[in-house]
Formats: sequence, C-alpha cells, structure tokens
Amino acid sequence: MGCPCARVRRVGLFGGTHGNELSGVLLVRHWQQDGAEIQRAGVQVKPFLTNPRAVERCTRYIDCDLNRVFDPESLGRPVVEDIPYEVRRAQEINHIFGPKGSDDAYDLIFDLHNTTSNMGGTIILENSRDDFTIQMVHYIKNALAPEPCPALLIEHPSLKYATTRSVAKHPVGVEVGPQPQGVARADVLEKMRKIVKHGLDFVQLFNEGKEFPPCTIEVFKILEKVDYPRNKNGEIIAIIHPKLQDQDWQPLKNGDPQFLTLDGEVIPYQGDCTVYPTFINEAAYYEKKQAFVKTEKIKLTAKHLRLSVSEQSTS
Repeated sequence: MGCPCARVRRVGLFGGTHGNELSGVLLVRHWQQDGAEIQRAGVQVKPFLTNPRAVERCTRYIDCDLNRVFDPESLGRPVVEDIPYEVRRAQEINHIFGPKGSDDAYDLIFDLHNTTSNMGGTIILENSRDDFTIQMVHYIKNALAPEPCPALLIEHPSLKYATTRSVAKHPVGVEVGPQPQGVARADVLEKMRKIVKHGLDFVQLFNEGKEFPPCTIEVFKILEKVDYPRNKNGEIIAIIHPKLQDQDWQPLKNGDPQFLTLDGEVIPYQGDCTVYPTFINEAAYYEKKQAFVKTEKIKLTAKHLRLSVSEQSTS
C-alpha cells in the first residue's frame, strides 16, 4: 500500500539558530545573495537567519536557547518588555513559517547546525513514523555513499526538545562537525551543503511524480543524556576519557573507559547493553550538564511514497 503525500511547496533553510555555528550562517547569507543552487522548480525555498542578534555577537544565544523554546507555552507567551529575546524571536518565526501544527506551516525545514563533537554529517529526525522524512534520509544516505551520514532520532517520551525546525510539517536537523564555535571549516561547510543539495533534489524528484519503494534506514535513537561526574558542589571532577573522545557513533560496552578523573582514575561505562554515544564532549552542552548522549541502533521503515493523485492532476 503506497503512502500518498501532498506536494512540497515551501521549504525553509535555517542558519544561525545558534549564532556561533558558522557553516549555516555563511551558507544562508550566501543563498540570500545568490540562491541559484537552492532553487528547485515549483518550490519556494527560503533561506533564513533565525537568530540575527546572536549571529551578530557570535554567541550561541542572547537570553536563552532558541532551539528549545518552540513549545506551546513559549509560543503563546504574552509579548511584554522583559520577555527573553529568543522567545520573542520564536514567536516571529512561528508566525512566518507556521503556525506550528497547522496546515499553513511550511512543509519542510532544514535547520543547519555545527557541533564540536566528531559526528560527521548527521541528520536529525524527530518522528519515527514520518514516511516522507525517512524516505528523504534514505535518498540522502545513498547519494552520499560511501561517505557515512548517520541519522539521529530524538523522539523520546520524556526528553522534549521543542526545536526551531519543529514549526514545519517535516522538521530536519543537519548537524555537522567537528568544528569549533565561531570558526568555519571548508570541509564541514561542504558536507552541510551536500546534505541540503541532496535533500532538495529529493523534494524535486518527489514533486515530479517519482515513486519511492518501501525502504529501511538505520538510525541512532536517543536513550538518555549522561552528565560529567561531579563533587558535592556540582563541580566537574572528571573529563571524557581519551579512548572515548572523538568516538561518536562507535560502540561503548560495559567496562569500556568513559571518564578520567584529575587524579588519573578511570571511570568505566557500566551498562547491560552496548550503546552508541554521540555529542561527545560538545562544548555547548557543558551548561546543560551533558557529557554525551547515549543512543541505541534501531531500524526505521517507510512505506512506498508517492505524490497524491489529486496533486498529480494539478501538476
């Protein structure tokens, strides 16, 4: 049984959600001046700088993390003088690209991020049942092969992200590293650019009526966040072990080195099952008390995907 889907008419390309993650900032600014490479027939593609004040200061955010305030409470908060800048900005973005959860929302948003972790070119998914997005990730992975393109699924019963891109019907995060904050590396920028290109190519093929057979992709599903060991004052007393550093997506088994104290003591991982850490030693997550994220490998399947018949007749 096929999965008929509506034509993709509007796509947002977000950069600068965090103002010191420069690949997306530079690409969006470039595309705003010259959008030839992102144009696709029959699709409005809008490059957009999401947090201009943070970009101007080359800092992650001004008052609070823009990528965590797209929840109903923040989006519905009265606009008063002392409202945090990012909450006000979230409401503006929701007005332009949403409203979130409505038929009027943008079809697809790629939100472009950098990480200081060794994650390569990662695609972040929010919904394990979104056939369109799973099919698109399958297409992008094949287009980039043999270069790896890990997919991270952040769907979780208790960890709620309320991301900037969640305004769209199909939200997609693009997370590329390693890259220091406030720095632009050509190899990292090029990886991000390729992911966006292949994603837009998929949209064009889908809109033209190409059918995509059922597919399966491997994803890393978030399990839990792991904090650094701390003393009774809440101060960090151990750092990521050298054998774990830069080993994003690699298996971490019971007994493997995890942290190293300043006294030289190794703190091993203790767990019943093998996990796959990512966002290892991410600079931005020290304030969030997060040393890395534990994930498990799972498979996601998507049904046969095609343009709905009513859409085909109007093309």
